[in-house]
Amino acid sequence: MIEPFHSALPIISSLEKAGFSAFFVGGSVRDYILGRPIHDVDVATSATPDEMKLIFPRTIDIGIEHGTLLILHKEFAYEVTTFRAEKEYVDFRRPKQVTFIRSLKDDLQRRDFTINAIAMDKHGVLIDPFNGQEAIKKREIKTVGKAEERFSEDALRMMRALRFESQLSFSLEKGTLEALSKLGFLLEKIAVERKKTEFEKLLLGANRTLAFKHMLDSNLYQYLPGLKDKKEQLYKFLKYDSIQLNLNEWWSLFIFCLGLKNKEVELFLREWKLPLQQIREIIKISQFLLKRLQQVWNNYDLYMAKEMVISSVEKLCLTIKGKKDLSSITTFLNLYQSLPIKSRSEMAVTGQDLMDWFHKTGGPWLNETILNVERAILEDHVKNEKITIKEWLKECNQI
Repeated sequence: MIEPFHSALPIISSLEKAGFSAFFVGGSVRDYILGRPIHDVDVATSATPDEMKLIFPRTIDIGIEHGTLLILHKEFAYEVTTFRAEKEYVDFRRPKQVTFIRSLKDDLQRRDFTINAIAMDKHGVLIDPFNGQEAIKKREIKTVGKAEERFSEDALRMMRALRFESQLSFSLEKGTLEALSKLGFLLEKIAVERKKTEFEKLLLGANRTLAFKHMLDSNLYQYLPGLKDKKEQLYKFLKYDSIQLNLNEWWSLFIFCLGLKNKEVELFLREWKLPLQQIREIIKISQFLLKRLQQVWNNYDLYMAKEMVISSVEKLCLTIKGKKDLSSITTFLNLYQSLPIKSRSEMAVTGQDLMDWFHKTGGPWLNETILNVERAILEDHVKNEKITIKEWLKECNQI
């Protein structure tokens, strides 16, 4: 058995030795069948949390009310969850009642999609009561049971359906797709943070264009932050056959398609509950992108943008213009590297030097003068040497 399943076998063996059943479940089994990379594994068992604690000396309660423990084994940690049934969902997200059960099939029946409702034993034998393997062969996303019921239980599953469509390059089964249009309004009940997580994974998927189109056609977008009545602008997003972009670049392209500018960008990103540092990075990329679309980079803009933003902006500019040649990225990064200074701290003069020369205390004039010197150095009007800068200031009648 391949890793990381092999390293987790002692967990399953210990549970079986104690008289319980245990299986690998969820996304790791799905990805194993698909031949995709597997980063971690989840285990489901007939043992209750209390029974697991008697078997394993090192455990952490991470969701014990839902039957989940983190079991520490050697240098690894594994999430192990008791088979359970869920009843009476509240807020279209959380089950009001969780019952621990002994049946694997009943546990798999509560899961969202058939491709995620496959279990595997320690010998690699698959247990597939809801034909998940068939759905994988057909490259189809289909709910376990009726889509309306699954989405009414947990409305976030609608975003997960689109996310899997994007990530796996699968198609949505007809009934599953139709249910998105019927029940999209339930997404209003879901926390923005949870919707954001699924939306960002959708943006990073290889099949994002189709998933995004289904999000628009089903009107699901209306229940996402800041997107209501933005259908026309959102359709612009579909036309870009992009170079590989990172997450902040996707957000920046999204903002460009929406036509957001200045304060609108920050308000939009805050509505999505993005971290402050990420918001700042996206704002910077968006600002320089608009400028770059109007003119070529100058030295001062390269200096202010720095390498990461230069690369991001240039990739986005190429995407928007439909160009595949990436050579301009290297060209402008090389220009950045050739700048006489990369930061204000590299200037040969300090604020104290200027105050001594001008015989003045600090004030608005000081920052303005430093800025003038900074620009002059970057534009090759003066060399970055203390004496040369002092002479230049005299010639400009500033001293």
